[in-house]
Amino acid sequence: MRLFITTPTSVVVDQRDVVAIRAEDESGSFGILQGHADFLTALTVSVVSWHGSAPAQQFCAVRRGLLSISAGNEVAIATRAAILSDDLAQLERVILAQFREDLEAEQTARTDSLQLQMQAIRQIVRYLRPARSGIFGAG
Repeated sequence: MRLFITTPTSVVVDQRDVVAIRAEDESGSFGILQGHADFLTALTVSVVSWHGSAPAQQFCAVRRGLLSISAGNEVAIATRAAILSDDLAQLERVILAQFREDLEAEQTARTDSLQLQMQAIRQIVRYLRPARSGIFGAG
């Protein structure tokens, strides 16, 4: 099987001798073996792991992303950020925590931006609304 992990600026993994892959989406962790049905899912902030022809398991922290399986032997992951490491504990402790903090900061910034947009819309509506005097709006 071939595993292909990319970010917007680089190819992080392009390995052809992969035997098994483990990833995680919103529904939980799942495994992929040769011959898997075509599949598309959105990954969470998590660690993707795989076994190749070498006995050591390999790991890559991903900052969400899309995973697709095609033809039962091509697994592609497109993500914003990916970090390879042999140390699973470090990935889970340091890198995933940083990815989660970054996502929370982005969500806070989006919320703040939406609030500013709503305030601007309210000001525009107040400005465009004709002045009302009297009970029935008659002047």
